[in-house]
Amino acid sequence: MKNKFIEEFTDYITVERRLSINSVNAYRMDLYSFLTELKKGEKEDLLKVKEKDIHNYLLALRNRRMSNATVARHLVSIKSFYIFLADNGHTSLNPAEKIQSARPWKKMPSFLTLDEVDRLLEQPDTRESLGIRDSTMLSLLYATGLRVSELICLRLSDINIEFGYIRSLGKGSKERLVPIGKDAKEKVEGYIAGARGQIMGEVESDILFVNRFGQKMSRQWFWKMIKTYAVKANISKKISPHTLRHSFATHLLDGGADLRAVQEMLGHADISTTQIYTHIMGEKMKEIYKKHHPRATN
Repeated sequence: MKNKFIEEFTDYITVERRLSINSVNAYRMDLYSFLTELKKGEKEDLLKVKEKDIHNYLLALRNRRMSNATVARHLVSIKSFYIFLADNGHTSLNPAEKIQSARPWKKMPSFLTLDEVDRLLEQPDTRESLGIRDSTMLSLLYATGLRVSELICLRLSDINIEFGYIRSLGKGSKERLVPIGKDAKEKVEGYIAGARGQIMGEVESDILFVNRFGQKMSRQWFWKMIKTYAVKANISKKISPHTLRHSFATHLLDGGADLRAVQEMLGHADISTTQIYTHIMGEKMKEIYKKHHPRATN
């Protein structure tokens, strides 16, 4: 059963804050999860929630062995919700105001070596139209650092082959331009000229990458596809579509790219999010030092 306050908040972050669909759904799910937990204690009025009720909820999440990051996200949802209620005159007290969340540890993102990237990109069978599509998607993902949700939403009108860039709509509906290299550019051009039409058949669509039915592809499908090719490439690391995004950023910084430029290409709102890749490079330098310096182990 829907709650009017949660639905009002959902409309607010959708229309006024213009958050992405994924972010809106995450907030909404977190709040309904909180409401479900309150009902277990026979409390259903969100306006009568006390600070201890929120503490009990966070404790319940930890007891379910949820990660610190997940618990912190739930608290952010609750805090944002009660700020909204207070700002709109629904309540004069914010029960979440004084609750502090321990900053979750940032997990070091997994990335592929240059050799692993090459092996992965070699796996699709480019003798077939679907293989050409897969090869193009993997190459473009690595060449641009796009999120998989951005990749599958690309339209023909987002591609500028002549000038070598794509227009992407990222989180919060923020638009950015991302350059593409020669290899990915040639693959996109070849895919549009041949394989895409063969896959589309009689279907008409502006979506760049389509499935065998000429429809927009799902994130789940792409997830399965990249894992399949990783197995064929004998890559033992856990791999996801985000792994190529991490590899894109890591290899750029390894080659001397400016952190701000990488932030722009990744579409990060805060440079602190991009800075995690500098920690990766720091760890890499430590490994090189230990391996090659004559007194590193003394």
